[in-house]
Amino acid sequence: MPKRRIQLFDALRGFAVCLMVLHHAMYDAVYTLGGAEWLYWNPVIAVLHYIFAGVFIALAGMSSRLSRSNWRRGGMCAMAAAAVSFVTALAGDPVRFGVLHLLASCMLLYALGEELSGRLKRKKTAGSGAAALSYALTAALVAFSAFAVNKLDYEFPFSYVLGWTGNGFYSADHFPLLPWAFVFAFGAVFGGAVKRGSLPERLQTLRIPLFPAIGRHSMVIYLIHQPILYGIALLISARR
Repeated sequence: MPKRRIQLFDALRGFAVCLMVLHHAMYDAVYTLGGAEWLYWNPVIAVLHYIFAGVFIALAGMSSRLSRSNWRRGGMCAMAAAAVSFVTALAGDPVRFGVLHLLASCMLLYALGEELSGRLKRKKTAGSGAAALSYALTAALVAFSAFAVNKLDYEFPFSYVLGWTGNGFYSADHFPLLPWAFVFAFGAVFGGAVKRGSLPERLQTLRIPLFPAIGRHSMVIYLIHQPILYGIALLISARR
C-alpha cells in the first residue's frame, strides 16, 4: 500500500473538477445569462462532460480500494447527495440520481462487498475458485448491462437508478448505475495495483502544481461551485 499520497491522482481529480466547473459555467452562461446556445451545446463540452465524469468516478473507485472505511465515505456522500436533491427540488431543477447518488451507492455496495469478502475469507472458502467466480460474475454483469441499456425498453418504480427512464423523467444530473458503476469498478480494480505498489516509482513521486490541491478539496468544490456560479450569473444579469 502506498506510504504517501500520490499527487498524480489528486491532480487528475483536480483536473476533472476544473472541467466540471467549466461545464456548469457554460450552462449558466446560456440558461441564466442568455448566451448563445452553442456555448453549452457543442461537441467539445459534450466530450468534456464524459471525460471529467469518467475520471472522477474511476478515481472514486480507486480510492475505495485504498480507503479505511467505505461505510463512512459512502454515508457522507449519501448525505451530500440527499442535500443536493433537497435543494435542487426546492429550486425547481431537481437532481434525482446524479453523480453523488451514484458514488454513494457504489461506495456502500463496495463496503458491503468488503464485509462479505471478509466473512468468506474467515471461513476459508476464498481462493482461486472464488476469484474465478468473481471474474465470471463481473463479465456477466458487463454483458447484462450492455444488453439492458441498449435493448430493453422497460420501466418500473425507480428504474432510472439503473438507467431506464420514461418519457416524463427529468433530472438535472443523471448518472445511473448502468453503465457508470462499471467505471467505478474499473477504478477499484486499478486501485488494487496501486495498493500493491505496482505503480512505477516515477508516477508515485511525480510533483504537479495546483491541480492536486484542487483535487484534495473536490467534494467541497462540488457542493459549493454551482451556487457560486449561479449567484455570479444572477449578479451579472441584474446589472445589465
